[in-house]
Amino acid sequence: MDFSNLLQTVLIYALPVLFAITVHEAAHGYAARHFGDNTALALGRITLNPLKHIDPVGTILMPVLLYFATSGAFLFGYAKPVPVNFGHLRNPRRDMVWVALAGPGSNFVQAILWALMLVLLVAFGVQERFFLEMARAGVLVNLVMCAFNLFPLPPLDGGRVLVGLLPWKQAQLLSRLEPYGFFIVLALVLTGIVGRLWLQPLMSAGYAIINLLISPLVALLR
Repeated sequence: MDFSNLLQTVLIYALPVLFAITVHEAAHGYAARHFGDNTALALGRITLNPLKHIDPVGTILMPVLLYFATSGAFLFGYAKPVPVNFGHLRNPRRDMVWVALAGPGSNFVQAILWALMLVLLVAFGVQERFFLEMARAGVLVNLVMCAFNLFPLPPLDGGRVLVGLLPWKQAQLLSRLEPYGFFIVLALVLTGIVGRLWLQPLMSAGYAIINLLISPLVALLR
């Protein structure tokens, strides 16, 4: 494996990944506080300090091991989840949905901002490959995080959204899967089901929406 290429890839993705996970987790905490739960605030998790959100195993060790094991073909990781006491929310079932959506929503906003940065870099004639690739990586990383976390199975955000929307009986049945949800999702990822049937369609839609949103600026700068 080419160490220089690995180092360059790490440097290109480092800032987008740190922003993606930090803002994602802080957004959960901020939304929870807005709807009445101060658990994350009391633990200092509503912060943009990435050290508060990095999980040594999930954020660093697992992605690195998978990168070497698969020669960069497959990456998977996670941040330290922001603690939320749903019982403290003013309307637990309804507010749970908004708290869960806050994380992926923040990633989609970040993807738009990275896309805008890319447009501006190109418009102002910046040809430094490092910055252009970083902007593209920012769009990609955030769309992946947004789409992946919306997968409808607890403990992912999409699973919590579904629990909040389903009738009580079905919601309780789905909630019981949470202790096994991570392993189920990992198995679905490894078999390619999540990538083929979930990530690819959602990311294609995400790119299409972003292109539509930034098209007026692109036209203006031409």
